[in-house]
Amino acid sequence: MQQVVHIVNGPNLNLVGQREPSIYGHETFPDLIERLKKEFPDVLIEYFQSNVEGELINYLQGVGADALGVIINGGGYSHTSVALADAIAASKVPVVAVHLSNTLAREAFRHTDLLAGKAKGYIGGFGMHSYRMALRYLLDLV
Repeated sequence: MQQVVHIVNGPNLNLVGQREPSIYGHETFPDLIERLKKEFPDVLIEYFQSNVEGELINYLQGVGADALGVIINGGGYSHTSVALADAIAASKVPVVAVHLSNTLAREAFRHTDLLAGKAKGYIGGFGMHSYRMALRYLLDLV
């Protein structure tokens, strides 16, 4: 049986590859997901992105306890959403929070990460490699 990992992205991450490439790079999420599926063929990767906070919460609440875990980049909601942080705290599976950029090297309002405080771990500042590192971590937990 394949292990399932859910990658969940918040607002504006659908624009990665076009938006501020000096910060977020040129690779798109469809490219990343394809690369991860090739590198980890025994893992079923489910991908979800939304610009709507409630949809992200609903998705997290729907992740079954049989999943290996969740990798979440809450985008701007990472710094503002108590509700999304509560959904992570209620998760039945490990959650790893990621960011493409090093948020501590950016504007002061990005230094607070409500989601990372509720997650099993946090990885940031490594671009798309942050997702690969989080996936590797979840696999190592098994």
